[in-house]
Amino acid sequence: MARISGVDLPKNKRAEIGLTYIYGIGRPRAEVILKRAQVSKETKIIDLTEDEVNRIRENVAQFKVEGDLRKEISMNIKRLMDIGSYRGLRHRRSMPSRGQRTHTNARTRKGPRRATVGTKRNVSKK
Repeated sequence: MARISGVDLPKNKRAEIGLTYIYGIGRPRAEVILKRAQVSKETKIIDLTEDEVNRIRENVAQFKVEGDLRKEISMNIKRLMDIGSYRGLRHRRSMPSRGQRTHTNARTRKGPRRATVGTKRNVSKK
């Protein structure tokens, strides 16, 4: 099992797909990394030699991934909230920050619906 950037890559996946398990690496970046490391993207992770894994590690190290990337993203959001920008306010209120409508939809971001409390009627018997 190959371990790159603190992530155990799945053994039976192709190298191109296996690299996408690392936060910050998608399919296009995985292709670039494998091309630079001179590794076929069809090769399964379990079949990679130690030399190939080391070349992949060196290429992944050139990009900001995993903890560093998560930290940078959270710092960017914190900066937006601190300066009081509109996007920062939307983040603070846990609402969509990219212009989506919220009158309907946006349930994932806004959370479960708050049930409206109705008044009970007193039905008197005659």
